[in-house]
Formats: sequence, C-alpha cells, structure tokens
Amino acid sequence: MSCTAPLGYSAEVSSLFRRKSTDLVADATDSVTPEPAAAPRPKSYTPSKKELGVATPKRTSSGRRVAEAAPENRRAAYKQMRARQKVERAEAQAGARAGDPKYMLARDRGPERELARNIVDSRRTVGTWFFLGAIIVLVGSSTKMPLQVQLFANLLWALLAVGVVVDSFLISRKIKKLVTERFPKSTVSKGSLYFYGITRGLTFRRMRVPKPAIELGTKP
Repeated sequence: MSCTAPLGYSAEVSSLFRRKSTDLVADATDSVTPEPAAAPRPKSYTPSKKELGVATPKRTSSGRRVAEAAPENRRAAYKQMRARQKVERAEAQAGARAGDPKYMLARDRGPERELARNIVDSRRTVGTWFFLGAIIVLVGSSTKMPLQVQLFANLLWALLAVGVVVDSFLISRKIKKLVTERFPKSTVSKGSLYFYGITRGLTFRRMRVPKPAIELGTKP
C-alpha cells in the first residue's frame, strides 16, 4: 500500500527548497531593526570610571564594596597603591576639566570666577598667540639671522607686548563691570579676579581647565 502526500503539501515543500539563500539573508536582514543613535552628551559630562577603562571594586547585594585582596608582599602593595593613585588622578583630572565642583581647585571655585572664565572664553584673546609669537621672536632675533629678520622679530615682540597689555586691560575692565553688577555684595578681591582672567587669557583655549563652558561670541 503506497502513501502519497497531499499535492498542496508537496508543492509547499518544493517551493521552500527552491528559494535562494540570498532571499533568506534578505528576509533576516529586513527583520533586524536598527538601534537608536546615542544621545549627545552635555559639555559638563564627566566620564565614568568604566569609560576611562578603570576597574572598580564590585559591590555585594547589601551595597557594600568588596575589599581588595591583601597584597602578598611590599612590591605588590606598592603596585596596588600606584594603581589606586593613578585611578584617582585620572578621575580628578577628568572631573576638574569638566567643571565638576567636587574636583575643581580652590582657585576655580565660586560664581565670580565662573563669570570671569566665561568673560575670557567668550572672546578671542591676544594672549593665546603670545607664546607662539615668543618662539618666533626667539628664533628670529638670533644673531645668525639677517638684520631684516632681527628687526622684524623685535617689532613683532613689541606688538605682542602692547597687544597683551591692552587685551589684559579690557578683560579686567569687563570683569570689574559684570562682577559689580551681578555680585554687588561679593567679598572676592577684584585684583585676584583680574589676575585669574588674564592668566586664563594667556592659555590656549583647548588647554584651559575647566574647559570653556560657552562658545566664542556668546554673551557671558
């Protein structure tokens, strides 16, 4: 007695085997939904220890940290201490650069100094080009250079010096005006704020700590 499968079932099986492998791949690809893009991070974002590649002690179910294994000898203890100090330094540097009050130096704390930073960061300063110009002047003023180059280097040095003095005066005047308007009862020395703003203006924008919180041309 012979058993024959229904015609509909045979046709379905035959069509299934005739499908090309590329069709199966295309179906699988269509079924995958793309992951949403990561949201942009704010400027004040402080990277976590995990993002810095730092291993942190695990916590138990009660929330307490698991104590590190005791070092076997002095050498292991020294290595453990150095690794812990490295982690702390990296965390402190990242937090200070991001403007986290927990890691900021005493000289950077306070609303008056934050305002002074914003005043400097909102404009282009001559001081950012001072050190680059000083290198050019140092090379150009060498006695091995032609007389015309030496004269140009001396002229450039004079222009840079005058520019820094004028720019420092404008920064100090702006700091005095805005601090007096917004913090009339402030007890912070104006001279320390002037010096703070001038020294920040002499630093390259990308190297400033804390990093600039506003863009160029923004009203502080």
